[in-house]
Amino acid sequence: MKTSFSAAQLADPATAEAESILRRCVHCGFCTATCPTFLELGDERDSPRGRIYMMKGMLERGEPANADIVRHIDRCLGCFACMTTCPSGVDYMHLSDMARARIADTYTRPLPERLLRGLLARLLPYPRRFRAALIGGTIARRLGLDRLVAGQRPELTAMMALMPDTVPPPADTDRPQIWPALGERRGRVALLAGCAQQVLAPGINAAAIRVLTRHGIEVVVARDAGCCGALVQHMGLVDRARDQARRNVSAWARLADDASAGGLDAIVVTTSGCGTPIKDYGHLLAGDAHYAERASRIAALTRDITEVLAGLELVPQRQMPADLPVAYHAACSLQHGQKIRDLPKDLLKRLGITPHEPMEPHICCGSAGTYNMLQPELAGRLGARKALNLRRTGATVVAAGNLGCLTQIANHMPEACFVHTVELADWLTGGPVPEALAGRVA
Repeated sequence: MKTSFSAAQLADPATAEAESILRRCVHCGFCTATCPTFLELGDERDSPRGRIYMMKGMLERGEPANADIVRHIDRCLGCFACMTTCPSGVDYMHLSDMARARIADTYTRPLPERLLRGLLARLLPYPRRFRAALIGGTIARRLGLDRLVAGQRPELTAMMALMPDTVPPPADTDRPQIWPALGERRGRVALLAGCAQQVLAPGINAAAIRVLTRHGIEVVVARDAGCCGALVQHMGLVDRARDQARRNVSAWARLADDASAGGLDAIVVTTSGCGTPIKDYGHLLAGDAHYAERASRIAALTRDITEVLAGLELVPQRQMPADLPVAYHAACSLQHGQKIRDLPKDLLKRLGITPHEPMEPHICCGSAGTYNMLQPELAGRLGARKALNLRRTGATVVAAGNLGCLTQIANHMPEACFVHTVELADWLTGGPVPEALAGRVA
């Protein structure tokens, strides 16, 4: 793609990076075949190629974002299926991050949007605040107050629909501590406690701790580590994202540098939507002289839980019942963001499960962080599309590596059971039955 940035513009490292990314695009249009929003809407402006043209114009001219640009970039899920498809290696992820940051800096959203986005940014990354908000929401729903919200704004209606019926109590597994290996210690890892997941589904990290410690891996939940920063970064609030990344880098670097305790073999993440940005910390903090080297080191240490389990000698102690066929849903953040495609399915096969794969496995389910709350109409269409394809496999259990996907699809497929891949790995190698399967298995 031809660009026309001035020499003065290219003196800025971020602009120079954007120009380099733009020049790789050859207008081929392969990305349109795998873009969920283009498939649903058929509008070139809602395809990666169309958005790239809009981003290019905005960045080249140095103009503030306008409502039209914002509308189409907001509709982007950030699933990065386009990057998997692109034959030219266009780095759409970092280009779209720059565009979102420019939108945040130059565009004033309508007041209701500002309030909603501000609320999400101030609640979701903070477990105590998020838990309190959920408890308040469940009480309001029991009192029938949710009916006052219905029809007021679709975003609020979507938020209410995604809320759990009950909020699990705080889990001991997510507080800072060391979980010693059972038997001979074969490794030492830090586990991301996370933010929303520890409130909504504490059983996922608990399952990871059990299966890792049973196989000789010491697990540390680091003090001061928190939200990965993805949520605010996707809203264009890059400075906040960098602050959250710095806190995590500092917390994990202390553990990695502690030779007396054995350092760290990996930083384990059970939410693939968090793993993708953490693996990118080296890029996010590249301009920070104090953190750049440590951030790159932390990024290199980061592993999805399935990457770690793949290296363990997992021996199934029980079998998945034949009357509970399992489908595997590939989270976009795992298959496109981290390029981990076959490994989770191979892991399930090692555990004695033959996973069913739905049609269109590369198409996003519509969760995409906060997308299903900020873009509920499109998210609903994609969620229904994904549920239909999963239903056609005949599976009654759906396994995935990202809580957001599990929550989103369950909303459209209430007849199925939804479990994290690590919960199956834990149960089949000696752990307790996953909560989602309680009552369905002996």
